[in-house]
Amino acid sequence: MSFCVLGITGLQLYWNYQNYKSVVANFKKDANNALDVAVEREMSLRHEKIALIAKKWMLDTSFITITCNINNRDSNTVFTMQDAHPYYNSKPVSIGISTFKQKVKKITPEVKKLFVNHFINNILKGDLKKGVIYFYTPRLGDSLSKIHEQSKADVKKLAVILKKELATRDIYSAFTLSSINKISNSQFKTNTVNTALRRPYEKEYITASLENPSQYYLREMKWLIIGSVLLIGITVFCFYYTIKTLLNQHKLVDIKNQFISNMTHEINTPLASIQVTAEALQKFKPDEETATKYLDIILYQTRKLNELSNEILENAKLETLNLKTDEQVDLKQVINDVLADFTTEFRISTNFDEGEFKILGNKSHLYRSITNLIENAVKYNTSANPAINISLFNAGGNICLSIKDNGPGIADEFKSKIFDQFYRIPTGNMHDVKGYGLGLSYVKKVISQHNGSISVVDNQPSGTIFSLTLPA
Repeated sequence: MSFCVLGITGLQLYWNYQNYKSVVANFKKDANNALDVAVEREMSLRHEKIALIAKKWMLDTSFITITCNINNRDSNTVFTMQDAHPYYNSKPVSIGISTFKQKVKKITPEVKKLFVNHFINNILKGDLKKGVIYFYTPRLGDSLSKIHEQSKADVKKLAVILKKELATRDIYSAFTLSSINKISNSQFKTNTVNTALRRPYEKEYITASLENPSQYYLREMKWLIIGSVLLIGITVFCFYYTIKTLLNQHKLVDIKNQFISNMTHEINTPLASIQVTAEALQKFKPDEETATKYLDIILYQTRKLNELSNEILENAKLETLNLKTDEQVDLKQVINDVLADFTTEFRISTNFDEGEFKILGNKSHLYRSITNLIENAVKYNTSANPAINISLFNAGGNICLSIKDNGPGIADEFKSKIFDQFYRIPTGNMHDVKGYGLGLSYVKKVISQHNGSISVVDNQPSGTIFSLTLPA
């Protein structure tokens, strides 16, 4: 089970780590690719703008003169263009269109428009993409060079395009565009991209800074991470609960075996006494006085067995039944009755406050519970001058009963366990005190069903104090 839990946890962590690396790598790749595409699209917009201006110039007869003729060996239409007002005497430029099969001797508006569109779309735009400006005519070349140099990247348009490109790649991260490398270490910086129209001859770099990939991963994959952590937590909890249950079962087996051993000893002692006494009566035919003594022994041991069986039965009943706690009980009188029926050489003193100490409860069970506490104080007291003090007083609207002894006390590690059923404080191989671990658990159940509480503390300098609190 341990290897299984460790394996599942390890696989989950490994899978999450691999997923993290994959997401971060794709984030970086997609962010760089999105910036490249966005810059290309923004440059294409600038190319279109320059091409539209050049088209207006070429259609303007006061700027460019366009003619055509078929004075060549193949008699194909050849177009010529030159500045309408040249800076100096320059030769016109001749351009042929392979797809234009008409033979036109004189330029017409339709043919001129066809030539201009062909020149712009197939020649000028190709030059712009290469980052060069050819001087087909001096004035046209000079004008194109000027607007070409003045054309810079529109950061706002580029940001809008980049946002769309990132969205198509499922990246919804805030970003900033900058041509200066002033980016926080916590941010991710894309590769620098040249936005100059005359690249690579000119350099106008720009870069984008996005949120840290780790933060992006945590934000995008938080539910997956939470789910994985939850599954790991459930698995570990189930493993812990199973181990705890197994250990508890093991403890219960030990407690059961100890209870059976103690109970067997408690039962065998009176049974052995009864058997020996009965055999003596049967074998030796004693006189009437001796026979009476033997019978008294048998009756005494029989009462002990009866009390033992009654205590076990009463304890078992408390597990499933609620006590009837509707009779008027005078605790002071109950304690006096217990002491009157109690025979011991110990010095037992009482300290009762003035007034009545009456509650609604179950008299027989309270009697048995108080008897049990006093018997424990007597049984486990190994002091040279054993003494027990019983106090009864009111505190905070409750009735408090305190039973103090000057015995060896109870170690702190056992104080929380002594009220568990069948539990007895370990004494190694020594079994000099009779018992079977039901007394204090029975007392706690009785007091709880009276809506009270029981606690145990040390009695300085030695001994133990059991305190009962019951509602008045």
